[in-house]
Amino acid sequence: MSPKPPPLHPTDLARDLKQLGVRAGDTLMIHASLRALGPVEGGAGGVLDALDHAVGEGGTWMMVLGARDDWAWVNDLPEDERALHLEGADPFDSLRTPADPDVGYLAEAFRQRPGTLVTNHPEGRFGARGARAVELVRDPPWHDYFGIGSPLERLCQVGGRVLRLGADLNTTTVLHWAEYLVDLPEKRRVRRYRRITGNPAPEIRYVDGLDDSDGIVEWPGEDYFALILQDYLATGRAAQGTVGRARSELVEAADLVRFGVDWMNERFTSLARGDAGRRAFTRA
Repeated sequence: MSPKPPPLHPTDLARDLKQLGVRAGDTLMIHASLRALGPVEGGAGGVLDALDHAVGEGGTWMMVLGARDDWAWVNDLPEDERALHLEGADPFDSLRTPADPDVGYLAEAFRQRPGTLVTNHPEGRFGARGARAVELVRDPPWHDYFGIGSPLERLCQVGGRVLRLGADLNTTTVLHWAEYLVDLPEKRRVRRYRRITGNPAPEIRYVDGLDDSDGIVEWPGEDYFALILQDYLATGRAAQGTVGRARSELVEAADLVRFGVDWMNERFTSLARGDAGRRAFTRA
């Protein structure tokens, strides 16, 4: 059995990030898999150190955090039963509630890192640090939290980029902003209920938004975010390389959003026309 390679040093990751195209002063949104990156000295903290070093004091980076929710199942209950169950739920607290475990451990380490600003939102919760952190995450909209005025729109407005470090193809949160820009008469929406820390006591509130779990349309086949990203990468407009041991991409956020809007407008309009459109755009 061959020996395991030694852990990477954060400076190794910083070097790889520079080779990929990350520059001091950049504004980035990060999606990363610690497993894909491979062992790093300092673990998640070492990865965060490398990202801080890569963008420098004048740079900014953010991550989507979400929020752990052990009570999501109540959203399918009748109103009276839902309220009864939520009265016993742990209230969401922006400073204390852990990140959504599905987002990955790095997001939780980022949330806890001193200097990270965290939005006060139980569904569209982001963390950001650096020169533009306040600009990106201040006063997010309560409803349609990935839409107008969201950190995703602001990322595009300031010329930010998306850095993907070994992340799954369907993990590109900025495409939720593209969903808001798609020209469709009807998009699937959801309403979710949460118990929220309040003053003086916790309260139950709901959040409305486009369906960011199952998609804004009924789509045949695999997640359409993965298909959009695959098609975008095929254009050659993203920087691609390796960071640590992870396949990585660096993408202009606004350009990806424009591409995603065009992609969805074309295919979702075809879906609305019936089965012919479905056959035309379903991959084998």
